[in-house]
Amino acid sequence: MNTDTVVKNYTRGIERIVDGIATSDGAGVKLTRVLSGKLQKRLDPFLMLDVFSSDNPDDYIAGFPDHPHRGFETVTYMLAGHMRHRDSAGHEGLLKNGGVQWMTAGRGVIHSEIPEQVDGLMEGFQLWLNLPAQRKLAEPWYRDFASETIPEYVTREGVKVRVIAGCSNGVEGAVTREVSEPLYLDIHLPAGTEYSTALPSTHNAFIYVYRGTVTVNGVQVASRRMGILNNTPAVEGVTLSATEDTRLILIAGKPLNEPIVQYGPFVMNTQQEIHQALHDYNSGHFA
Repeated sequence: MNTDTVVKNYTRGIERIVDGIATSDGAGVKLTRVLSGKLQKRLDPFLMLDVFSSDNPDDYIAGFPDHPHRGFETVTYMLAGHMRHRDSAGHEGLLKNGGVQWMTAGRGVIHSEIPEQVDGLMEGFQLWLNLPAQRKLAEPWYRDFASETIPEYVTREGVKVRVIAGCSNGVEGAVTREVSEPLYLDIHLPAGTEYSTALPSTHNAFIYVYRGTVTVNGVQVASRRMGILNNTPAVEGVTLSATEDTRLILIAGKPLNEPIVQYGPFVMNTQQEIHQALHDYNSGHFA
């Protein structure tokens, strides 16, 4: 099936545009938090999206020293820069330009993310993907995907699409997940082009533009803005167009429709499970 044709004139629209909030995390890394707790229910199964972009080492050099996680997955996509990952389950890897780091915290892991550069641009995204209740205490898992291993394709109009997760226009991404069915695309639209892909109406979805401006069903989303896509029944796709060179990420997933109880780096379904997570961490029972 040629999904470019199927969804071209049958596209979701923009429900809301989000600016994001400037903040810092780790040991003072400056970033913009675009998806925060207030949007977790609306964008279930996604919990958080942080955007970082700076060529000032003071904004990122201290990185993210050892810290714990339980109950979800982290997906770090590095557009530019080098970041070293180490965790208590024995995993280690160096994330480089264009690479992806996917970590399942599961029942608990302590990890660090420290830049391996003293100057230059550090730019990318970290997405938190919730785990379903039956997987929250799974064994920790980790994998690095170098840039050259990320599946990608180019449309007839010259739009390049990198498929980090899920499947788009017949191209399967680096990672798939059965329950939440996440789709994670990095889309590069040359000026004057249009791009379409299938997108189930059951999935919550959003875009984040990091270069240029994109138009979705008549609404423009400018650079450094998130556009939440509406969930119009029976509309099974989205069409994006650009009048200038534009780059954005498109993220979608099937909602878990489960309670979300978060305490910092722990995301569970009940307050009792949060208390247990704190107890397990403080007593040294994480991986």
